[in-house]
Amino acid sequence: MAGEQRVLELGTDYARVGIGVLALVFVPVAALSEPSRWWFVLALVAGALGVVVWAFLGVPAQAVAVPVVLLVSISQAESRLEPGLFVLCLLAIALTGWSDLTLTTVLLVLLTAAAPVIVAMLQDEHGISGGVWVMGVVFPALMGWAFHRQEKMAAELDAARQALAEQAVLEERRRIARDVHDLVGHGLAAMMLQITGARHVLDRDVEEVREALTSAEDIGRRTLGDLRRTVGSLRDEGGLQAPIEGLEQVSGLVDDARSSGLRVELVTSGPQDEVDQAVGLTLFRIAQAALANAVIHAPAARTVVTSAVTSDDATLEVLSAGPLRPRDPHEVRGHYGLRGMQERAEVVGGEFSAGPVPQGWLVRCRVAR
Repeated sequence: MAGEQRVLELGTDYARVGIGVLALVFVPVAALSEPSRWWFVLALVAGALGVVVWAFLGVPAQAVAVPVVLLVSISQAESRLEPGLFVLCLLAIALTGWSDLTLTTVLLVLLTAAAPVIVAMLQDEHGISGGVWVMGVVFPALMGWAFHRQEKMAAELDAARQALAEQAVLEERRRIARDVHDLVGHGLAAMMLQITGARHVLDRDVEEVREALTSAEDIGRRTLGDLRRTVGSLRDEGGLQAPIEGLEQVSGLVDDARSSGLRVELVTSGPQDEVDQAVGLTLFRIAQAALANAVIHAPAARTVVTSAVTSDDATLEVLSAGPLRPRDPHEVRGHYGLRGMQERAEVVGGEFSAGPVPQGWLVRCRVAR
């Protein structure tokens, strides 16, 4: 995109230089084809130099327009040097091709177009054809305006492309952050709960310690497997895609949470396997995050996962009915889990809510089919 912008800028520079060169070329052409007295030739040279100043020194065309029009008009006093009027055509392109169409620019273009008419009225019947030169000024002015519009639209399109690319990168970063939080953060949190429980009963119940460590090991293996599949899907360039979870796999999440010591049950209704793949994955991830939060923040509560699929929508609810674990005042909480669930729901156009209810804490997501 930067290369395209550079080519556009170079094209603009070349056109500007070309106009400046042409302004100088028309002076000897006019002087040789229709000779006139030297001071009129000098006036034409001065008018052409005004265009050259714009082309090579970067002076705004509006600043040189009036002197150029006056000097070129003076050069036509003897009804000669008519090719010199091409300088006015070049001036018209300069006025509209390199700046926005303001009131000042319009007035200067009209002045430039009126100059040949005024010159023709002051000359005899053998003078210039004012009407032809008016068209010779107006048409280049329209060409310059079209050129500037196209250049401006190309610049806006390039800026829009860059903004879309930046937005895509930002959204990809958010998606990776959500996946890492769901897979690694929740898995490690569940492992830590098992390890902490094992440490508390280390000297009293060896069998319970063994079960807790075995559960932590299983969670760690599953988390590592999920992480590998996710990274593999990110790096995949056309090979086998990692399997995508859906509502059918929510039962596995419930079993994992139950093995972690959570009192949880699953209630389903409707065809769980007929949900759109993106919707199914979204609801699966929300259920995964909600159950992980229940394991951490409501281990003593009774959690019910409800997945209902109808012809109109798919709804997931995770209700933790019972006491919540008191918050540690030293714990740093960024609410990344809730934010990630909200973002996932927004991607598929779902309605998401999470918060306290009379029974405890409810996470709910509804997506229209």
